Amino acid sequence: MHASLTLVPEALARRALDDRPIALQMLVPPYPALGIGVLRVLRVADAAGGWDVTVGYDRYERLD
Repeated sequence: MHASLTLVPEALARRALDDRPIALQMLVPPYPALGIGVLRVLRVADAAGGWDVTVGYDRYERLD
């Protein structure tokens, strides 16, 4: 089930994982940026009592 959620929009994945609490972590670039596009699931892992979900946007626009 976890692999099937890779690159799925975060809102859809959240509904699929609603049986346990979710710890959401966002992968961001190492510079100030604005996320562009859809927020997608990059990784889902079992965590103590819930799910550990890493998300990121389709692309990022650097802010200078």
